[in-house]
Amino acid sequence: MSKEQSDVKAAHHITAQPRLHQRAREVQPYGTVNHALPLELEEPVRLEMTEHLNQLLADTMTLRDLYKKSHWQIAGPTFYQLHLLFDKHYDEQVKLVDSIAERIQLLGGVSLAMAVDVAETTQIERAPRGREEVAVQLSRLLHAHQIIIGETRKLARRASAIGDDGTNDLAISEVLRTNELQVWFLSEHLVDVPLVRAQEPSTTNGAA
Repeated sequence: MSKEQSDVKAAHHITAQPRLHQRAREVQPYGTVNHALPLELEEPVRLEMTEHLNQLLADTMTLRDLYKKSHWQIAGPTFYQLHLLFDKHYDEQVKLVDSIAERIQLLGGVSLAMAVDVAETTQIERAPRGREEVAVQLSRLLHAHQIIIGETRKLARRASAIGDDGTNDLAISEVLRTNELQVWFLSEHLVDVPLVRAQEPSTTNGAA
């Protein structure tokens, strides 16, 4: 076949029709690292870090979704304030999810992505489908934060010990500080103080 005939035949195979329903094998299995980039981090270090980061990712994605559930289902006198606060915290957790996932990929790993995989991995207790009281919503969110803060501190110390300064910086500068600040905002809503009338100090018997 001449070159001219080959070019004509190839041209006949060009089409605007999308190639639908394509399937192929995975290009990289979960739980592995590749991309031998000049990161000056050995494979065992990157394997360990991506494993810990995927756990943190699963828990952060769960907390993110818990905030959106609370944002939608909040009820009561503090509806407006908490409706807005929960959505603000949700947006901040979305940014953390992206930062953690990209760190995993940067290290040559494979980040968790699908809800079913996150549900199988997270350490955070599953919330019911129905609506809960505000105090329960806040308590559930605070417990999720506590889990994440604990694992973040461990991750930061371990990353520093084995020379992964990038993961250490992510854990401290982004994940830990964001979660600590959100804990403060949530916990203040559980302080039991009078709403519109102050309690007068009681006088002791025999006082002048």
